[in-house]
Amino acid sequence: MNSRLQVSQVDVNIGQTRILSGFSLDIQDGEMVGLIGRNGAGKSTLLRTILGMLSVKNGDITFKGKSLVGVAPYERARLGIGYMPEDRGLIGGLTVRQNLALPVWARKLKDLDARLERVTAIVPELRELMALPALTLSGGQQKLAALGRAIMCGDKLLMLDEPFEGVSPVLSQRLIEAIGRARASGIAILLAQSDRKGRESDFDRFVKIERGVNVFD
Repeated sequence: MNSRLQVSQVDVNIGQTRILSGFSLDIQDGEMVGLIGRNGAGKSTLLRTILGMLSVKNGDITFKGKSLVGVAPYERARLGIGYMPEDRGLIGGLTVRQNLALPVWARKLKDLDARLERVTAIVPELRELMALPALTLSGGQQKLAALGRAIMCGDKLLMLDEPFEGVSPVLSQRLIEAIGRARASGIAILLAQSDRKGRESDFDRFVKIERGVNVFD
């Protein structure tokens, strides 16, 4: 298999504070990797750096063999990288369908209906939520909508930040099943969480982070 994403000895500062220090990981095509670390360990910083929201001070990030350093965030999205933030990031006054469509409109793509069909095949619960304003959804339903929005453009790499946090066991199971279907479609997945939730057999492997560095069992 070829590496879809490779993070190599990356240093990242926020202000004068070093958050990531020589951190490395790689994700192969179709692989699901769990990024495990306590709150403040650097998980969200890593995801935001891969997205281009934070700058790399040292090291390199490559996607399908090409460096992302210096590539604008919107250009990274065009490569097929999707992101689900911990706080979901939905626009409450818009319907679920409109929230799903936002990244497609932003990229000026012409295949909205095809992408919606693909996403609802992966997250079928969204079909009955399409016309509802996002602010009327339960927390778990909002997580499903945020996952669907990430998949709308994240057809190569999907990055999920604490997707199971604050979700009931029933909806957690639905999320796990939807993420499994996304993985089965060939999407590489990086799933960040504070501890190991879900079945370990769902993951190919785990990468541990503590204080911005790799930790090995």
